[in-house]
Amino acid sequence: MGEHNAIDAYSLLMLSLAGTLIVSLAIGSFLNVVIYRLPLSMFAQWKAECKEFLNDHPDNGNEVDTQFNIAFPSSHCPSCKAPIRAWQNIPVFSYLILKGRCHSCNTSISIRYPIVEMVTGILSVFCIFSLGLNESGGFALLFTWCLIALTMIDIDHQLLPDSITLPLMWGGIVVNSFGIFTDIHSAVYGAIAGYLVLWCVFWLFKLITGKEGMGFGDFKLLAALGAWMGWQMLPLIIILSSFVGAVIGIAGIVIAGRDKNVPIPFGPYLAIAGWMAFFWGESITEIYLSYAKIS
Repeated sequence: MGEHNAIDAYSLLMLSLAGTLIVSLAIGSFLNVVIYRLPLSMFAQWKAECKEFLNDHPDNGNEVDTQFNIAFPSSHCPSCKAPIRAWQNIPVFSYLILKGRCHSCNTSISIRYPIVEMVTGILSVFCIFSLGLNESGGFALLFTWCLIALTMIDIDHQLLPDSITLPLMWGGIVVNSFGIFTDIHSAVYGAIAGYLVLWCVFWLFKLITGKEGMGFGDFKLLAALGAWMGWQMLPLIIILSSFVGAVIGIAGIVIAGRDKNVPIPFGPYLAIAGWMAFFWGESITEIYLSYAKIS
């Protein structure tokens, strides 16, 4: 009887992970749309608002397209504008079938699209494997998907949209009002402290150097991480993000020959550190304290 229960439990786990993988690959495809279209939609909206503020009525040759958004127009090739059919839009597999090229014009398709889909799938499966197919696992998926979108948008545009960071922050507070990942007091103070810590660093750096070392989106992202994990995890997140940033930055300069004077967005490092702290924060802290012989 016990053996049958173990087999049933294993089968249920495999089905859950397989279902998660299929759904998350589709989510990864949607995240590609968000990553590409959301910033462009924001830029178009800002241009329209600036023109309206300046009473600058665009002529027919200088109109701002404010209709471009996540839902409109339908998916199409950026090069030849040919619509993308359903069979051409299957996550990962369509890229392999098309051999990385547009079916209509044979233009190369960026490898980044299937990579985002695969990363989304792998991280999502890990979430469910670690936390289970329950409310904790479901919220962890939302948390992970938001961080993936924010990471890629910040890499592309050095921008962390409020339309993602603020709902992520409030979502963490709401989730933890039920004590899912931490208590509500830790979540609220985590959001407050997360914002204020980087806000203080920003102004201190600006007063000393006269330059802006980071954007306001970074404050909101750390506030969101604090809301999901509590203020207790903030020191670890900051240390981890600095370490990850140093490793990737040095590797980029040494291996890829990146210009050290080119600004590097801090959001991806915060997102990576936050995701690591979300799953392994307590273990990392215990290992450090044990190694340092503090406990």
